[in-house]
Amino acid sequence: MGQKEIERKWLIDNPPDLSSAARIQIRQGYIAVSDQGVEVRLRRKGEEFFQTVKRGEGLQRDEIEIELSEKQFRKLWPTTRGRRLDKIRHTLKRDGQTIEVDIYRQKLSGLKVAEVEFKTRKQAQSFSPPKWFGKEVTGDKAYKNANLAERRGKK
Repeated sequence: MGQKEIERKWLIDNPPDLSSAARIQIRQGYIAVSDQGVEVRLRRKGEEFFQTVKRGEGLQRDEIEIELSEKQFRKLWPTTRGRRLDKIRHTLKRDGQTIEVDIYRQKLSGLKVAEVEFKTRKQAQSFSPPKWFGKEVTGDKAYKNANLAERRGKK
């Protein structure tokens, strides 16, 4: 299935100054979430639209993403009712690594998460997070976006 996504995730309380970081608004919703770790997600990222299928849990997951037209996105969007979230993603570069800082909005306001993707499991395991990263939640199902959207989704 598609490509492998290798990613670690941390809660953050006090991110560094994000004013010079690239930023984009993300709105996403889940068409389906299964107990077997399969998710079907719709995402609007700025003016781009995607449907993504993810499978697995923890550090490494399978992922297939296809681009949609705005019309396709709008047609599918109602199927995500009750399983949605909004966030602003800030992208930073630190020591050759890309760090995505997601600041959640609406009912998830106050939640801030840093995610780092890696090319290999070895690279992920040897990564030393910056001091401003808080508790690691990579394997914590409570912090999967699908669960955040379902539990606290709005609209």
